[in-house]
Amino acid sequence: MTLLRLYDYFIECGMVTTDSRHCPEGSMFFALKGSNFNGNAFAEAALEKGCRYAVVDEEQYVNGNPRIFLVKNVLETLQKLAKLHRHEIGIPIIGITGTNGKTTTKELIAAVLRKKYQILATEGNLNNQIGVPLTLLKLNEDLDMAVVEMGASHPGDIKELVDIADPDYGIITNVGMAHLEGFGSFEGVLNTKCELYDYLRVHGWHTVFMDAENEHLKARSQDLTVISYGTEGDDLYVKGTLGPCDPFLTFKWSFEGKEHEVKTHLIGSYNLKNALAAITIGCFFHVPAPAICEALEEYVPHNNRSQLTETEHNHLVVDAYNANPTSMHAALENFRIMNVPHKMVILGDMRELGASSVEAHQKVLEYLSTCDFDRVILVGEEFGKVNTGYEHYPDVEALKVVLAQHLPENMYILIKGSNSMKLAQLQEIL
Repeated sequence: MTLLRLYDYFIECGMVTTDSRHCPEGSMFFALKGSNFNGNAFAEAALEKGCRYAVVDEEQYVNGNPRIFLVKNVLETLQKLAKLHRHEIGIPIIGITGTNGKTTTKELIAAVLRKKYQILATEGNLNNQIGVPLTLLKLNEDLDMAVVEMGASHPGDIKELVDIADPDYGIITNVGMAHLEGFGSFEGVLNTKCELYDYLRVHGWHTVFMDAENEHLKARSQDLTVISYGTEGDDLYVKGTLGPCDPFLTFKWSFEGKEHEVKTHLIGSYNLKNALAAITIGCFFHVPAPAICEALEEYVPHNNRSQLTETEHNHLVVDAYNANPTSMHAALENFRIMNVPHKMVILGDMRELGASSVEAHQKVLEYLSTCDFDRVILVGEEFGKVNTGYEHYPDVEALKVVLAQHLPENMYILIKGSNSMKLAQLQEIL
């Protein structure tokens, strides 16, 4: 099956699926493989459930069925098909990556741009070698542009994704200590994120949107057209001034000499840069200032990212989707200065830090010692290695038992940890 012929069949279908449990009528099924599954084995079932065609890479699963197409590698074919479709549609694409805040920033950018344009944005965190192609295959001629999020856990990941997505513009939210098991060092993280910059030097419009106060990114942005934002300096495209965070982020921003004020539903002063990034891109693409403010004020975070939840017993600041040293410190610092009473923190392990894990968790404890929280609970093996007297539990299940017996009440509770620690489950109890 040639790529061009397969593309004709894709246009006939209009959509793809990689999950044989979810087979929209008339879609095309791509039989991906994983460490514990072989999608080829479900090709026939996908057709029976509603798919029009299936794509496999093991000949034994074709079984003479003319609706099952054989290719050399299903994942590579999915990626090549997405790249071809991206070029056929041809709309501008903004590529976004970064250690922290990229999903929230992506959502804010999309919310702002939707005030003027028809936008496609990455759904959730479908930002890997499978998610990016699936996003691109949703492009259609009714759209004006797209915002494509790209994640990485190993060197070369971003290079691979930008080659598929071919972005015209780019933004790296920041660079921090995360996935060090895969990257090896901070320099490895920086080099990988900046593969987006490297691509734009050769392709696209050479334009990047950048936090002017990030010295690491400034040093890597030579030969690029930089549209800058920040809180200090007179030569910024968009400038912001932080307001009170009690608990929601408020701030002022200025563009072309005019100042505007925004009151968001975001928790954390660290979200100021995420909001400024969205404003900058909105201004660049001529979204009116009142519409930008409206978009930011309407946006409500979800998926356990910097969201405030009021329960019958407590106020929960839930930031339990991911955690690394940079985001952990930012969350604790913001919670420390938040003008609310009766503060309690529940922190879970930061995963994938490799040899740096003990030192990173020790630094969290050192910072906690400077805070005056009413109660601190640590969860997980890594915190257990360095704990020096704080309340500690091996996992979330053990903590659930204690909380169910002695429920905190009338507290503001920060819940922060890597997603695999499953701390988001604590919302049901607290």
